[in-house]
Amino acid sequence: MIARIGACLVIFAAALAAGGCATNPTSIDAQWASPSLASSGKLQNVLVIAALRDSTQRRMLEDRMVEALGTAGVKAEPSYRFLTGSAEVSEDQLREAAAGAGASHVMISSISGMTTDVRVTPGMVTGPGWGPGWGRTAPMGPSWGGMSRYYNTAWARSTPTEVRTTQNLHGDTRLFDVASSEVVWSVATTTVTSRGNVPSLIERFVDLIVETLKKDSLI
Repeated sequence: MIARIGACLVIFAAALAAGGCATNPTSIDAQWASPSLASSGKLQNVLVIAALRDSTQRRMLEDRMVEALGTAGVKAEPSYRFLTGSAEVSEDQLREAAAGAGASHVMISSISGMTTDVRVTPGMVTGPGWGPGWGRTAPMGPSWGGMSRYYNTAWARSTPTEVRTTQNLHGDTRLFDVASSEVVWSVATTTVTSRGNVPSLIERFVDLIVETLKKDSLI
């Protein structure tokens, strides 16, 4: 019984370690804000750009970010209305898009890299039950209390090693001042891609970015 309880505790602990943060797939690794933002007031007009090759995911991210910023009181426009191509764009094209959106700032979100984490949870093997045959029916014999008791004890005292592989998507979001083309705010993030589908990952990513803007008193 003690061996079975120990095995269950190991499995439970492994489950907590693997899924304890399942509701928060995106986390902030670093953030920076220009000192000049303290005197510039809150954001009013933003052009949102998702620098993604996948046009569908680009539109999903831009639309969701525009919606979230709008709820926070910021006028925002998605870049796909002004930049139809997915290839490289010039500074003049970006300025033209910002002017068309009436934006004073441009927010660009991109993927900076991907890493893979491998987590190994060691198995557990405990010793056999006490004594070679101490039991009511055979005090000194090899009975182990019957075949089923021996089997159940043997099964409980061995927990296999568990290997989990996690894909981490690293993102970079920067806020540019259109007039100077300088970065005035930036955030580096990590998203665990196994903790949701694309729409849910985008939802949580956007929520975190907007919440961080609020904490920095930009919106």
